[in-house]
Amino acid sequence: MAIDRTFEEEWKDCQQVFERKFGEGMDMQAILFLIGVQELGKGPLKFSKDEKVGVIHIAICRLLAPFGYYELEGEDQDGWPHYKNVKPLPPLQAGEQLKLMKQAVMDYVEDHREWFDI
Repeated sequence: MAIDRTFEEEWKDCQQVFERKFGEGMDMQAILFLIGVQELGKGPLKFSKDEKVGVIHIAICRLLAPFGYYELEGEDQDGWPHYKNVKPLPPLQAGEQLKLMKQAVMDYVEDHREWFDI
């Protein structure tokens, strides 16, 4: 049980990194959106609803790539990255999916410390 508590403490610390940079109230969807915008590399833009979904999809693929689930194929003519699914995600319960995403976000923050000024 102590491991889960430590994991959740680490996740709270990670959320605080985003909140210091972007403001309070960072939930997973907001964090995924910000990572997607960063990975898109076009800076802050006004996105349509469909584009916002695409930005979050970029983040999910990018975050799960180090686990071997996705691989970057390249960019389209508009400069949007495209990923291919290289292995299926294992069947996970909702809580397990969230934990996987939290771990992926924490790994991303660790790998991009310069972006977060940490």
